[in-house]
Amino acid sequence: MITAAMVKELREMTGAGMMDCKKALTEMNGDIEKAREFLREKGLAGAEKKAGRIAAEGIVESYIHNGRIGVLIEVNSETDFVAKNEEFKAFVRDMAMQVAASKPRYVTKDEVPQADIDHEREFLIHQAMMENAEKNIPEEKSRMIAEKKVEGRMEKFYEEYCLLDQPFIREPKKSVSDILTDLIAKIGENIKIRRFVRYEVGEGLEKREEDFAAEVSKQMGNK
Repeated sequence: MITAAMVKELREMTGAGMMDCKKALTEMNGDIEKAREFLREKGLAGAEKKAGRIAAEGIVESYIHNGRIGVLIEVNSETDFVAKNEEFKAFVRDMAMQVAASKPRYVTKDEVPQADIDHEREFLIHQAMMENAEKNIPEEKSRMIAEKKVEGRMEKFYEEYCLLDQPFIREPKKSVSDILTDLIAKIGENIKIRRFVRYEVGEGLEKREEDFAAEVSKQMGNK
């Protein structure tokens, strides 16, 4: 028998809707762990569909690192209920620390000004053509070869500039986008990283180099 207490427990674990929790428990014969996994798999399949749904709730999180780096970040959810979910809040805290450590400039590729993309692409093409010249590749073929090389190198550019494309600081084998998709699948709501701002003491002024990113990474438990 599926009780209200079981549905409540699964809802608190996953943030999924009550009807979805009840259905999952029914499908899994009352096994909460199996029901949780069922909801996760169902969520992964539907994560793309959720991307178009309005997410206007959420929270703004702040993170200050040793009084030297400050971050404000806004992450949105569809409901206030999910905004209070501990896993959602933990994700937002991680994102604030990610921004502090990895210095992204934008949330997504779509936000990068086209002028910046064009400038980087031309720089990388020129760089690749110089490499081709060292290999005595004829000039008429050099640009074509260089343009093919550049596509892969542009991914590194996006990893540096765009938060969603960066390796997640806790699990570098996954991107921030992968972590976000997993959370959407688990919680069952659309979640969007809307915006952030990062401040660093003395930014833009001449100063000695300090590896703040390594400090933040260490604080998050990485070695």
